[in-house]
Amino acid sequence: MIRFVLNVLWLVFGGGIVLAVGYGIAALICFVLVITIPFGVASLRLAVYSLWPFGRTLVPKPGAGIGSGLANILWVVLAGWWLALSHILAGIALCVTIIGIPFGIANFKLVPAAFWPLGRDVVDVP
Repeated sequence: MIRFVLNVLWLVFGGGIVLAVGYGIAALICFVLVITIPFGVASLRLAVYSLWPFGRTLVPKPGAGIGSGLANILWVVLAGWWLALSHILAGIALCVTIIGIPFGIANFKLVPAAFWPLGRDVVDVP
């Protein structure tokens, strides 16, 4: 029940909707440019994860190989570093206020996903 309440508050006050829309637009752009479809799939994964982050975590995908590692390097150079930096800065800003600490922690959880998204799955925490 606490996870549900935190997720609803995240959607309204923590910027979950804005993040999901931003990642969704990035995914659509990646799908239009056919060669970047894997990055579009990663952006959709980030959109879903940023929409409902409490009670979920990232795990390595069992079948991920060298291709996802090389694509992640390209992702880091083009988009990952500034996405991760923006989540870090938002997390610090939210942790300054006592009521924003859970939302800051949620932003810190999104840093690895934004920095290195390919070859990972978002799963529910038991």
